[in-house]
Amino acid sequence: MSATLHRLGASRTPSLDPMLALTAHDMNLVNQTILARMQSDIPLIPELAGHLIAGGGKRMRPMLTLASARLLDYSGTRHHRLAAAVEFIHTATLLHDDVVDSSDLRRGRRTANIIWGNPASVLVGDFLFSRSFELMVEDGSLKVLKILSNASAVIAEGEVNQLTAVRRIDLDEQRYLDIIGAKTAALFAAACRIAAVVAERPEAEEASLDAYGRNLGVAFQLVDDALDYVSDAGTMGKDAGDDFREGKVTLPIILAHARADAEGRRFWKDAVEGRRDSDADFAEAVARIRDTRALDDTLARARHYGQRAVDAIGPFAGGAAKDAMVEAVEFAIARAY
Repeated sequence: MSATLHRLGASRTPSLDPMLALTAHDMNLVNQTILARMQSDIPLIPELAGHLIAGGGKRMRPMLTLASARLLDYSGTRHHRLAAAVEFIHTATLLHDDVVDSSDLRRGRRTANIIWGNPASVLVGDFLFSRSFELMVEDGSLKVLKILSNASAVIAEGEVNQLTAVRRIDLDEQRYLDIIGAKTAALFAAACRIAAVVAERPEAEEASLDAYGRNLGVAFQLVDDALDYVSDAGTMGKDAGDDFREGKVTLPIILAHARADAEGRRFWKDAVEGRRDSDADFAEAVARIRDTRALDDTLARARHYGQRAVDAIGPFAGGAAKDAMVEAVEFAIARAY
């Protein structure tokens, strides 16, 4: 496979299948750890955690830990527990996010907070965070602990930054990138980097895997934010327009607002501040985003970050692991087409 992004629209559709095949055996062991560590004498904890964990997610982040370990020819087993720790961090943040966002759907299913309530969702999220740190401590590497604990703190900072930016039409592109770099890309980066630590590889290889994960994470979130204006619940697992109605200012809105005339800027200000949130208003928002090419340019930026991810692992030897990691980038971007 070429170390350049797949030309979207060509006959072959990028897939996660190579990544799934590459990591299938290891993921079975990771899933065993996840199931064992989410157990508790308090029945609500495994019930609620299991609802989200069994909800059909692709396990992208732990798969990246496993694929990165394969890329480095690591033959040990430490990465299994650490991949489970990565998934627990991610799952805990999802539980907390759904409470903050008052979400109704997650991956096409009712969210835990809708079924069990906000207090239970927050507390089970805390439980999963604790389990992730138990796994890190058991690994015994202070460096791994530092990487994953720092990622956890950065994710929380990103979520708070996003919360304070809700319904702010003056949000600029740099702050938006700071937010998604923290709330999404930080864990992608850490998930990849820890594989180099357990494989005892040089700092330069750590940095390369960090860059791969970080750029993939930014591309992934850019596409997610674009899909809010072109997708549906069947594709995204949430309703189209959720971000719009919640007043989240993402890159499609930032670009459309910047390119709008006076009437368009008034529309966006009213929409972001919650005064234009009907189905008709959302349809108008989609039209304005398309007319200003804001959607095209959001996806162009996603391709840019995707190429940076591919370039970051360029120095590593070719093979099934590298091919799967390249195609994972292509898949992340092709979801919007």
